Amino acid sequence: MLKKILDSKSCAECRLCCKFDRYDAWETPVFTAEICERIRSAKPETEFVTKDGGFIFKVKELDEDELFSCPALTETGCMLGDDKPFDCRIWPYRIMEVGGRRAITIASICDELYNRPLSQLAGFLKEGLADAIFSYADAHPEIVKPYYEGYPVLMFEKQELL
Repeated sequence: MLKKILDSKSCAECRLCCKFDRYDAWETPVFTAEICERIRSAKPETEFVTKDGGFIFKVKELDEDELFSCPALTETGCMLGDDKPFDCRIWPYRIMEVGGRRAITIASICDELYNRPLSQLAGFLKEGLADAIFSYADAHPEIVKPYYEGYPVLMFEKQELL
């Protein structure tokens, strides 16, 4: 979804968004049942827990500096290819609930995009990506994360006037 703005080669080399420490385990992507089965067929030891109609991978208790990798991450990148969870397809954009409203934010961990002007990142959303994100969230509310301090809000969902 982000190929116009984000170089897939840079993503494949970085993989930072596929690794989690104990403070950002809440950021794990939400998987469908079909994707869970696909991962389990390749890595049977992978465990998932339900989350509001979707699934997230179960993260064991982590030590202070320990990292946990997404079970779909392999030596050559994501085993899911273009079938990644929606969270991953829009990364580093995030959809979060901010004060009772849904908003699209950006994660600071992605140097490739975070160092660009916020106006450029918001402009890309206006080219149809925001509509796709909000529409997907309508059908899959489990992808909406609570707001986490430090994520710049790029756009709030438009609310209809009463």
